[in-house]
This record gives sequence, structure tokens and C-alpha cells, in this order.
Amino acid sequence: MSHQHSHMPGQPQAGPQPLPGVNSIIAVGSGKGGVGKTTLAVNLAIALARLGHKVGLLDADVYGPNVPLMLGTTMAPSVVGEDRILPPERYGLKVMSVGFLSPGDKPLVWRGPMLHSIVKQFLGQVDWGQLDYLIVDLPPGTGDVVISLVQTVPLTGAVVVTTPSDVALQDARKAIEMFKQVKVDIIGIVENMSFFICPHCQHEIDIFSKGGGERTAQQFNVPFLGSIELDPDIRKGGDSGHPIVLEGDQSPHAKSLFAFTQRVIERTKELQEADSGSVIEIQ
Repeated sequence: MSHQHSHMPGQPQAGPQPLPGVNSIIAVGSGKGGVGKTTLAVNLAIALARLGHKVGLLDADVYGPNVPLMLGTTMAPSVVGEDRILPPERYGLKVMSVGFLSPGDKPLVWRGPMLHSIVKQFLGQVDWGQLDYLIVDLPPGTGDVVISLVQTVPLTGAVVVTTPSDVALQDARKAIEMFKQVKVDIIGIVENMSFFICPHCQHEIDIFSKGGGERTAQQFNVPFLGSIELDPDIRKGGDSGHPIVLEGDQSPHAKSLFAFTQRVIERTKELQEADSGSVIEIQ
């Protein structure tokens, strides 16, 4: 691989460097805001941890870092030695967020180079230790942070979050195209706020006309990872800092999230096997 960068002797080579000890890095992205991307990233990370995996959660949504709120924690990371950052732990996850560093509600105005350095720092200087999965919650839309991420570490793949409404689906298409352009495998599409179960008669109501996510997945020939219902309890879990998957996979409110998590696990394995060329099936 020839890089155009002329670099000085002694500089580490350009190009993404694997994080030692981290088995897979999964980005969770969306083409637009308001589709519940962080809710899904947080519940995915906790569900993976509940299933016995070692999990880190990196909140790379520098414009609206909601992960601390959803986890109900504002613990500051501690610094070890010269420049190593020890991520706080919550619900069995190692967590890092810009929200830990910028107290209060001040909107953050980040510019490209600052973004790049903070993404690099959160990946390279944070002591993630041994992880099966590092889940990265991206800012909505397509932009600098994704590019920085792709240049810094090799991503296993990306989960694209959408809602059934046409507008969100058009944006999901943009996100898929963007990941393809930067050569990141798509783990799949998940449709959030897919349908609503009437609390009185238990019937399913398609508020936003369910099924668009699955059609978009077919169109782009990427896997569909499932539908998550529009459930007030899922929202309340996030707002109260106690995400719904903590109720376990038998909770009716968390079932679809655990099913989605299971699909992510299967797809990650598939991508890693394809990647390592070990696609020889042993009968």
C-alpha cells in the first residue's frame, strides 16, 4: 500500500492502525439526527456486555454527546502516567465521551483538525484493555468524524440506523453510500421506531409505515438487522440513565433489542471470517 504522505523518519506509518487487544470496532451511524442512533448504540453495547462480552463504548458524537445522560453518569475519566486515559466503567462497559470533558450544555463548535485529534486521542490514548467489541456512536450525518475514524483504526463494520419514514430512509442511503466510499463494510440496517404496540389492545400500529428499512436494505444488498418498536419504555430507559436492556432479554420491551444485538454478533463474525480469508466451511 503506497501512501502519498511523505513522512519523516521515526514517524509511525500513516493509515489505520489496529487497537491492540480490541477484537472488533463497530460504528453506529445514521444519515440524519433524531432516529434514536445513540439509544441503539447504548442498548447494543449493554446487551453485548450482558451476553458476556467485554465491551467498550466510545461516544464520538462530539456535537451532542448524549451517552453520559443515557448511562446516568458524569464520571470523569482518570489520567494515568503521562498521557493514558482510564475510561470510567458503567453497567459493565468501559465508556469514553466528550460529554465527560465538556461540563454543562455548552454547544461544542469543533473544527476538522480538532475533531481528528480528539478521535485519535479517544482511540489511541484511552486504555481500553482487552475488548471483544468497541461500539462507536457517531455524530448523525456524514462528515469529518467518520473520515477521522476510518483513517485512525480499521473498522469491522458499520450499523446504519434509520426510521421507516421516507425522509430518514433517503438519509440512510446517504450513510450507506458514505461508508461504501470510505470502504467500511456495512453490518446492516436497523429500523428504529418501527411500529407501536397499542397498550390497550396490544395491536401493532404502523405510525411511520413500517418496512422501509427492510426495502432499503434489499435495494442496497445489505443485511437487515431487525425492527425496534416505538416504545415509551425504551425512551424512558435512556432518559433516566437506566437503558431498557438492563431488564434482560426476557423483558418484552427489550426483546427486539437483544434480537438486533444477536444479528450484529452474527454479522461481525461473518465479516471477520471473510476478512481473514477463512471462509472454508468445516462440515
